[in-house]
Amino acid sequence: MSLIVQKYGGTSVGTPERIRAVARRVARYKSLGHQIVVVVSAMSGETNRLIGLAKEIMAEPDPRELDVMVSTGEQVTIGMTTLALIDLGIKAKSYTGSQVKILTDDAHTKARILKIDHHNIQEDLDQGYVVVVAGFQGVDEQDNITTLGRGGSDTTGVALAAALKADECQIYTDVDGIYTTDPRVVPEAKKLDSITFEEMLEMASLGSKVLQIRSVEFAGKYKVKLRVLSSFEEEGDGTLITFEEKNNMEDPIISGIAFNRDEAKVSILGVPDKPGIAYQILGPIADANIDVDMIIQNVGAVGTTDFTFTVNRIDLSKALGILNEKVKGHVGAREVNGNDKIAKVSIVGVGMRSHVGVASQMFRTLSEEGINIDMISTSEIKISVLIDEKYLELAVRALHKAFGLDA
Repeated sequence: MSLIVQKYGGTSVGTPERIRAVARRVARYKSLGHQIVVVVSAMSGETNRLIGLAKEIMAEPDPRELDVMVSTGEQVTIGMTTLALIDLGIKAKSYTGSQVKILTDDAHTKARILKIDHHNIQEDLDQGYVVVVAGFQGVDEQDNITTLGRGGSDTTGVALAAALKADECQIYTDVDGIYTTDPRVVPEAKKLDSITFEEMLEMASLGSKVLQIRSVEFAGKYKVKLRVLSSFEEEGDGTLITFEEKNNMEDPIISGIAFNRDEAKVSILGVPDKPGIAYQILGPIADANIDVDMIIQNVGAVGTTDFTFTVNRIDLSKALGILNEKVKGHVGAREVNGNDKIAKVSIVGVGMRSHVGVASQMFRTLSEEGINIDMISTSEIKISVLIDEKYLELAVRALHKAFGLDA
């Protein structure tokens, strides 16, 4: 007998019939003797609908009250899922985030989990109940309802698995696992049987939308075994996210190709080349809560340098405004410009640690396709390049083939 946490996303519980299908799957696991905790998202589209209603009342909704509204989506789903289980003759009980209690900080709409009181859930499991918990939500020290941000139900599932010391956390979604790249871009993409935690963390941070990055970080911190499966397929083992290094000599060097279209490049030119200049540029950007990704400082004319970095595309105009208003004149820069027609492509794989020539193969492949590289960023198991957005899909297909991922 195992203790399993199963998380179902919005598409998996998008209709009453799909909720019944989830209940039937849970019942099968229960019949095998497993203890089951089910974490559910709101029905697909419901959170956006609730946000839209809030914005009809107030253009920029108060964060506390917005959390009160959007958290109701999951409350509906836990009730429906529990009813479906009871209808199948399964003992089941539902909990909201505050009933559990999932304690968070007070950062409304993007709260972080601090602690989970899992004793009530454990007692229910020991009494033979299936426990259904609302994802995406918690409560702060003042008993205010909080939400965890987009994709927060993944984090709820992983956090509960960690608190309960579950044997496995299964993430059910509309795909049947982690692929070498997006199959919509490369039809030859292959499903991975397993991927290391480090690789999954890089893939999630680089734009792979299968798992919320915070959930992967949580899994890594508490050593939670994760498995990604499809809620629409009865068979299949999905993809296991493991903490074990790959030792098979025949395993590919690269596990996947990730890409992100949401990048924008910002350049501030003719900056005095002196100590502290990077902080004078990026300090005001950080103060505005704008995340910076890739950074390059070039040697410009005598005594000056050009400083370039990337931000999320939605933050481009805000970043340019800050640089023009607060930085350009202060540091004596010549020019500030931005470009939102770029994209980031990355190769990821723990095999890069023991193989040389990976970067040169990547650069040669892009060169043969006539694709210019604008910026480069590397880590121990990742190489990322910034390219013109119009070449994104060509680059992904070429790299996928060059590294043998379609074999």
